[in-house]
Amino acid sequence: MPRTKRGTVAHKRRKNLLKNAKGFRWGRKNKFKAAKEALMKAWSYAYRDRKKKKREMRKMWNISINAACRKNSTTYHNFIYNLKKKNIELDRKVLSRVAKEFPESFQKIVKEVEK
Repeated sequence: MPRTKRGTVAHKRRKNLLKNAKGFRWGRKNKFKAAKEALMKAWSYAYRDRKKKKREMRKMWNISINAACRKNSTTYHNFIYNLKKKNIELDRKVLSRVAKEFPESFQKIVKEVEK
């Protein structure tokens, strides 16, 4: 069986990894081992924080809906409860946007829910 030289494959793999480490500081941008470790850490943080971003956005929507509800003399809890009871299916993202950009429309929604 003839000998297989893998220099080109290894070089390509390292080159791709270093390309992903572009912009890192100190030796982590051009030393393969340090770059690999930094990228593993960076990619795990990126995966974790994609999930975290969704949680934080939902929190922000809840806060803005609560603020708008209190302007219309109700609470977030009662508002969401009455929405569910009346089978009005508007998600928090939409409700938050309506509350911020169209306060008069949000006021109509609150009145409809409170009936």
